[in-house]
Amino acid sequence: MLFYLIAFLVTVGDQIIKIFVHQHMYLGQSIPIINDIIKITYVQNTGAAFSLFVGFSPYLAVVGIVVVAAVIYFHYQIPKGSYVLQLSLAFVLGGSLGNLVDRILYSFVIDYLDITIWPVFNLADLMINIGVIMLIYKLFEKEENEKEDKNVPGTV
Repeated sequence: MLFYLIAFLVTVGDQIIKIFVHQHMYLGQSIPIINDIIKITYVQNTGAAFSLFVGFSPYLAVVGIVVVAAVIYFHYQIPKGSYVLQLSLAFVLGGSLGNLVDRILYSFVIDYLDITIWPVFNLADLMINIGVIMLIYKLFEKEENEKEDKNVPGTV
């Protein structure tokens, strides 16, 4: 149940910010937060990450649905005590749902976090990336532990 609560909070938090940006800013408007390094900039992205596949929003919505279904499936495959893996999947689910809602409602994703040296993104993107990084870390950690077990004399 906590898994779905975390995913829900990520999705709702992302949507609240996006609704505020969509209703109170004009497209392309930028508001400095920390000098000109971090800004809130209203961008409509019809593509995927880094504006790849611009104009493919309907197809990306289908991809989003597949990702959501896959995350839910894997949630039930991972043992309940694997908290980091479950948390990482909850972040990916919440972020995926946040961007999927945009694609369904608007046919684009609302991006707003502007770090000057990086393409504009949103909370959903951030949570997806954090979740994926956590997953990769846990997979490499598991792989390292398995290698160490093989190198210990007397273990099989």
